[in-house]
Amino acid sequence: MAFEVPKETTDSKIREVPLGTGDAAVKVGGENVLPFYLFEGQMPNRPLIAVEVYDDNPQGWSPVVAEPLSDVLSDPVAWAKKAQDEWGADLIALRLKSTDPKGDDKPGDQAAQTANAVAEAVTIPVIVYGSEDAEKDGEVLKAVAIATEGKNVVLGPALEDNYKTIGAAAIGYKQTVAAKTPIDVNLAKQLNILLSNLGLDVGNIIVDPTTGALGYGLEYTYSVMERLKLAALYQDDGMTQMPLVADVGVESWKAKEAKAPAADEPAWGDENKRGVLWEILTASTLLIAGADIVIMRHPDAIKTVRKVIDTLMG
Repeated sequence: MAFEVPKETTDSKIREVPLGTGDAAVKVGGENVLPFYLFEGQMPNRPLIAVEVYDDNPQGWSPVVAEPLSDVLSDPVAWAKKAQDEWGADLIALRLKSTDPKGDDKPGDQAAQTANAVAEAVTIPVIVYGSEDAEKDGEVLKAVAIATEGKNVVLGPALEDNYKTIGAAAIGYKQTVAAKTPIDVNLAKQLNILLSNLGLDVGNIIVDPTTGALGYGLEYTYSVMERLKLAALYQDDGMTQMPLVADVGVESWKAKEAKAPAADEPAWGDENKRGVLWEILTASTLLIAGADIVIMRHPDAIKTVRKVIDTLMG
């Protein structure tokens, strides 16, 4: 008697969220199966790789990751174009770290000009994250929403303390929102409800459940992403049916194991391979957990994770 693989199907699906506009537009989400379970349903849109770009010439990065970026670290527009043209980025993830009140504390209008310049320079959609200071981000991301009106950028992270300001800006200027909560299914649902009650279309929300890197909370992130997907698909929970974004690059390269020189930790092996592997393993794991977007940093890690996606998509 022939063995038939059991299949579990559902009529529920993740919402398909459009990013960007015109020729630059892409869609994320739309799947009606658990990640890469293509024998049970469809993933009409492959997971996307967003490449990090900073506006503040970041200092103190490991030479392993700084060296491939040395010619563009001080120029976010050139950085974004390199990510698109040379590394094949699906999205740009611009971080306006220069606005951090604990750092340069640059004004929102200046940061918004940078965001618009980046969005104008590339032909792929753009995610714009502030410094993650809740009060300052409200000011900054409102200015970004105005400056990039008509481009449908992703504004984030919207937090419990500033979602009204960011959500209202997204509604007024037709942008999308990345809603971020600290690794908790119920908190993620609650913030989605609050944004919806504010008047933001649930089809313009992506969820950032907070990312832990390999060795630094990866299992918690995996569990929460998995539970969000299960609730969305098998409990038909409308407030968990948003695409998920995993902020891989920044978290992976915080890990001491990723950036410590081999001279300091000889038992850990070559740092030129170790940090890249740390980012690859974190991204690949969270794609399997359900990430629809992974934000990445090192070009070699980006290249490898694209191959992983190609293989898993068949």
